[in-house]
Amino acid sequence: MSSARFWEIFRFCLVGGGCFLVDYGLLYALTEYAGIPYLWSSGLSFTASVFVNYWLCVVYVFRAAGGQTGRQKALFFGSSIAGLFLNQVCMYIFVDLCGIYYMIAKLGATAIVTIWNYVMKRKALAGTKKE
Repeated sequence: MSSARFWEIFRFCLVGGGCFLVDYGLLYALTEYAGIPYLWSSGLSFTASVFVNYWLCVVYVFRAAGGQTGRQKALFFGSSIAGLFLNQVCMYIFVDLCGIYYMIAKLGATAIVTIWNYVMKRKALAGTKKE
């Protein structure tokens, strides 16, 4: 692995950690304080974190992504929609079928979606550039 790729992954994880805090905090606040059912809260919090993540990925993680094409933007948000679907399926399975507390289930769902997100967002924002 090149040094540039290592630092890109490091930045991705740093941004992802911050966005996870946005997602996790909103999930809890919307469910516990606003009384929104966990699946709705999960979808809303995930969506909010996607917008924060997009901005941070463009300006900080994938530094060459400033002039991304409309196709690359569509891939980024398309992969996010697929990530939202994956998140919701994981949450449903973990909570409703396995009986796991929704805040713990979110940790598992996040781990699965994180792998998906890196692969797809790297393709969307970094294009076909080889390092």
